[in-house]
Amino acid sequence: MTEVEAKKPQESLQDRLAQVIELLHRHKLVEGLTHRQEGQHQDLVENLVHRQNLVELQRKLDDLHSADVAHILEALPLDDRLTVWQLVKAERDGDILLEVSDAVRESLIADMDDHEILAAARDMDADELADLAPELPRDVVFELMESLDAQQRERVRSALSYEEDQVGALMDFEMVTIREDVSLEVVLRYLRRLKELPGHTDKLFVVDYDGVLKGVLPIKRLLVNDPDKQVSEVMASDPVSFQPDEDAYDAAQAFERYDLISAPVVEKDGKLVGRLTIDEMVDLIREESESEVLNMAGLREEEDIFASVWKSVGNRWAWLAVNLVTAFLASRVIGLFEGSIEKLVALAALMPIVAGIGGNSGNQTITMIVRAMALDQISTGNTSRLLRKELGVGLINGLLWGGVIGAVAYWLYDSWSLGLVMTGAMTLNLLLAALMGVLIPMTLMRLGRDPAMGASVMITAMTDSGGFFIFLGLATLFLL
Repeated sequence: MTEVEAKKPQESLQDRLAQVIELLHRHKLVEGLTHRQEGQHQDLVENLVHRQNLVELQRKLDDLHSADVAHILEALPLDDRLTVWQLVKAERDGDILLEVSDAVRESLIADMDDHEILAAARDMDADELADLAPELPRDVVFELMESLDAQQRERVRSALSYEEDQVGALMDFEMVTIREDVSLEVVLRYLRRLKELPGHTDKLFVVDYDGVLKGVLPIKRLLVNDPDKQVSEVMASDPVSFQPDEDAYDAAQAFERYDLISAPVVEKDGKLVGRLTIDEMVDLIREESESEVLNMAGLREEEDIFASVWKSVGNRWAWLAVNLVTAFLASRVIGLFEGSIEKLVALAALMPIVAGIGGNSGNQTITMIVRAMALDQISTGNTSRLLRKELGVGLINGLLWGGVIGAVAYWLYDSWSLGLVMTGAMTLNLLLAALMGVLIPMTLMRLGRDPAMGASVMITAMTDSGGFFIFLGLATLFLL
């Protein structure tokens, strides 16, 4: 696939988003004009124009995939989002609710009455209901559970019994099971009688009469082998499988490592209870990536880009308060050397350079360490070696770029001693950045916290305060 072909779907989606925004703008403009008109036909004209624009907008939405409608809803301010949401056909509500982000889903559900929510959720699979249930009103969940048959109700309860980061919360219950003592011809006839196969079915699950997993039969083996062969002759007897209480992110890594499309989920006694599919794993990896980006910036949760001012303030204030405290500490460090700065004004111009480069270097180290932790590449056996490596990188970068900025300082202020102090301060601060870049995420992990949580804020605080102290301290010792 060429680069142009790869970009085409995304460009098409952006074009359709632009078309929806244009229709919304036109609708508001004409509606505003008709409101200003006076006369007996005003209501009739307004109603006709209103319906004409909204019908065209609804036609655009009907042509879009549910995931594309979800993207458009996420890209619209709240008022426009709710206008578009009202135009979506009721039978598509459930699919779209599952596609939008948690923050946007909350705003859409708040605009629906209980009857609409029940209608949207009624045709969902058990795993989809379990995903949506925590965000629904309690009385709606109760009524929804009462409307399910015994098997579906038990499946939903099973999925809800696990934490959101466990395999059991993500597993799909729709799968095809077969016996090992039948021929491939029998399996093919059985599949033909089914109305359709569950999504992402690349293998059939072979179980005994007690439901214990014996192996898997990949569809490609089923198609290319002699129909008279037994399933037991063709199946893979050692498939990659997971248990419901395993970490879901570990499972996602296994999907990437072994190029899986689906995999069985079994209890400790080997009984098959569900399956994981690639679509859930892709969603999990994307959410985990987004969460790490937010945590690095100190944001506590996913935020609707068009959320209210007060809600956004509530999400962001905590780490800003921490940042304020660290900034105050950095200012007090500068205050300790006010006399030195008064005697040599050049220090005030140069000290932000030391702190800024240290912060960037520390963020690079933290990013590498957090990524390695996510991939399980760090263990107690390689921690010290990793620390030595990062200190080595910090030392070389400090000497190299410290030498460059030292030469610039000499050229600007005609002082070799100031250039040497600048080089020394840069080197020491980059060593500090490397040390803290390794220790901060590791300490957070040992405390049971997300190693990315606020790491960027903390490393900046350390390199700012440390950089100011090192540079001004060296200047006070050797220049004054």
